[in-house]
Amino acid sequence: MNIILLSGGSGKRLWPLSNDIRSKQFIKIFKKTNADGTDEYESMVQRIYGQIKAVDPDATVTIATSKSQVSAIHNQLGYDVGISVEPCRRDTFAAIALATAYLHDVQKVPETEAVVVCPVDPYVDAGYFKCLEDMCKAAQEGDKNLVLMGIEPTYPSAKYGYIIPNDNGFDFTEKPDEKTAAEYISRHALWNGGVFAYKLSYVLEKSRELLGSSDYETLFSSYDTLKKISFDYAVVEAEKSIEVLRYSGTWKDLGTWNTLTEAMSESTIGDVRMDTTSTNVHAINELGVPILIMGGHDLIVSASAEGILVSDKDQSSYIKPFVDDIDQQIMFAEKSWGDYRVLDVEEGSLTVKVTLNPGHKMNYHSHDHRDEVWTVISGDGRTIVDGMEQNIHPGDVITMAAGCKHTVIAGDNGLQLIEVQLGESINAADKKKYEMPS
Repeated sequence: MNIILLSGGSGKRLWPLSNDIRSKQFIKIFKKTNADGTDEYESMVQRIYGQIKAVDPDATVTIATSKSQVSAIHNQLGYDVGISVEPCRRDTFAAIALATAYLHDVQKVPETEAVVVCPVDPYVDAGYFKCLEDMCKAAQEGDKNLVLMGIEPTYPSAKYGYIIPNDNGFDFTEKPDEKTAAEYISRHALWNGGVFAYKLSYVLEKSRELLGSSDYETLFSSYDTLKKISFDYAVVEAEKSIEVLRYSGTWKDLGTWNTLTEAMSESTIGDVRMDTTSTNVHAINELGVPILIMGGHDLIVSASAEGILVSDKDQSSYIKPFVDDIDQQIMFAEKSWGDYRVLDVEEGSLTVKVTLNPGHKMNYHSHDHRDEVWTVISGDGRTIVDGMEQNIHPGDVITMAAGCKHTVIAGDNGLQLIEVQLGESINAADKKKYEMPS
């Protein structure tokens, strides 16, 4: 089975756990018990990737995403997953066309094969993936150009689009009011979950028709000039040859704090203390200090390096404009080699805690406008500074002047260090990358 997962999001609605780099699908909130009996937390993208592989271990998974999410994907899923990088945002048709061309031109999937496209972040059960298999089979073996998933509605929602059967096929509508939604449901309408299946040749032809090309390199290099249009509008609403498969299992769009907490298996994550008078309170704490909640009702409390949120559950849906007004640098990010957390920001200095996963390394790089000092606090590894290599252990201090090429490689137990950046101009753009010395 070929699957394209659409991974977008700006990280505003689940602040402070999400930011412009760490979108909601990378937040680890779902408790998972490992084969050895230990518990850990996994993210939405890890959960859905694991569910796909449980149904089809040989599935070819490609994630369509922005450049800012690539490091987090590699950190959480490794390097076996394919990634189609969107150079900028051009809506869902361009993203799907580019990913389809990536499958065909880069992954060498024949255009006669079918692919399923779905969001990376729904909360679903195993039946969802059986439906994906059925959709892929229907697209591969059936006579319809496009196969859609229709989700059995559980209430008249104004948050979703609807697929409405008629005498000649289907009508499609976007997010009606609740009264209209109830009328649609009485006509056996289904929620449109944005899940499609088709043969690669179908979308490649649509890409040539609407974007002028179906060649991956051409689409990628001219991406910022492509027509900005949704897949629903460009393809689905104009297509007459459609089959709809019904899915009636668990399906939740975890786009807000209120809906996210409904999927949490426990009310608290991290160091959270709560008295017995508190009711319907969910709290997530990523900080190294305890949170105490007393007499709280219908609340969401969330704390991270980005900030602290205390919100009534109903009001949490209206967080975005308030977060838009917060102007600060990214305080936490996952990288392909590990993660970093900003500890202190001062005029002329920035202090960061860096964690490298076992065996991983930073790029070999330099900075023109800042010096750096690394202090190893745990683990071991080695550094390369202007071609000179040395082993490092807890307590070691490494100093790099501006312009100095440097990298650090973690040992088998991983590595943690405190990085102090010193300079009049400290910003992410001040970085040059080089080939690793042999």
